[in-house]
Amino acid sequence: MTRRAFAQVAAGFLAEVRLAAAQRLNIGIGTYTYHSLSIDDMVTRLVALGIQEIEMSRGEFMLMKPPTDEMCRSAREKFDRAGIRCVSYYTATIKDENDLDYAVRFGKLLGARNITGDATGDMLRKIDERLTGEGLTFGIHNHFFKGETFPYETPDDVLRGLAGRSKTMGAALDTGQFASCGQDPVEAVRKLAPHLKMVHLKDIKAAGDEVNVLLGQGIARIADVMQELHKVNYRGLVAIEYEKEGDVDSDIRKEVAYARKLA
Repeated sequence: MTRRAFAQVAAGFLAEVRLAAAQRLNIGIGTYTYHSLSIDDMVTRLVALGIQEIEMSRGEFMLMKPPTDEMCRSAREKFDRAGIRCVSYYTATIKDENDLDYAVRFGKLLGARNITGDATGDMLRKIDERLTGEGLTFGIHNHFFKGETFPYETPDDVLRGLAGRSKTMGAALDTGQFASCGQDPVEAVRKLAPHLKMVHLKDIKAAGDEVNVLLGQGIARIADVMQELHKVNYRGLVAIEYEKEGDVDSDIRKEVAYARKLA
């Protein structure tokens, strides 16, 4: 083989390696996972795991009891120093324009480019118009609440909420919550693929409940979900969420390793 031919083969190989790396799914963390820790301790664990992107979903930052500007600035400074990007901010339900003002302000203070939450009726139009003007996106989050009916329990519920909306509006697909509602998370990815802004990666023990288990050990078809995300060419954040009390360090290390193998 000539030097020129070798160089061409080597260049082709490197191009394939770069393409494969570029096509890997982006694994991050939904920070509710570490809700029992301080921000400092959470950042230490994220750094140890090599996590570079997160969604801020801790309870003290949600709109039910809004955080202060200083809380957001302080968290952002700690993330920046650690090389962690907060790409999405989970608000919970946006009920009115006051909530919407908070969502935009806190999201921007955290450095987020996406807001995750839910709303109904004319608030969806207002969110669409406001976030379009702010250069942000919005993902409708599906949920399961035992004994209660939630507006977004199925992929079709989410699609109805998005009907007539701009590209600003999309879906924040939670695999575990869909499984809890008796839905197939893989089919949910297929249906919502054109609208995906975020994916929350979570596994559930059984339908009709919300007991979290390690990824791949429940009914949420996590391996198939990851394969489907590849098929639909999803390029957003896949944020692992693990809703369990107590020390979760060992479990999260296993979850991150499992997700990265499938990424």
